[in-house]
Amino acid sequence: MAKSVNKVILIGNLGKDPEVKFTPNGTAVAKFSLATNESYKDKAGQWQERTEWHNIVAWQRLAEIVGEYVKKGSKLYIEGKLRTSSWDDKESGQKRYKTEVIADQLVLLSGKGETEEGGRARGAAASHDFDQRSTPAPAEAQITDEDIPF
Repeated sequence: MAKSVNKVILIGNLGKDPEVKFTPNGTAVAKFSLATNESYKDKAGQWQERTEWHNIVAWQRLAEIVGEYVKKGSKLYIEGKLRTSSWDDKESGQKRYKTEVIADQLVLLSGKGETEEGGRARGAAASHDFDQRSTPAPAEAQITDEDIPF
């Protein structure tokens, strides 16, 4: 079997405070959206900006750290992998899809209390690096969408 790679690297800002909840067995799960911006020239030669929103999921200790240190406006560096899930919409019967980034590394690029708009909290470090790769997420086969209280 040929080797493949599923790796995502993002730098962006949180659109709202993260949601941190716990599965029935006590595993922390954080969900949040991260905005990335791209500038480009349109056909008329005018600069345009496009914002892309990414759905991020963090597990275990990384989720707890997100809940403690990250808030709306925080600038983050995220490494992870893409995961797409599907389900049948109960109302329309149509197949629905959701793609999320499962984070395994996080670097806070703004200190605690500091957002893109400015203002740094006293005593806050400019960058914190949190790596979950040494403690993998729980076996995904055992956790379903029904286990996640969102």
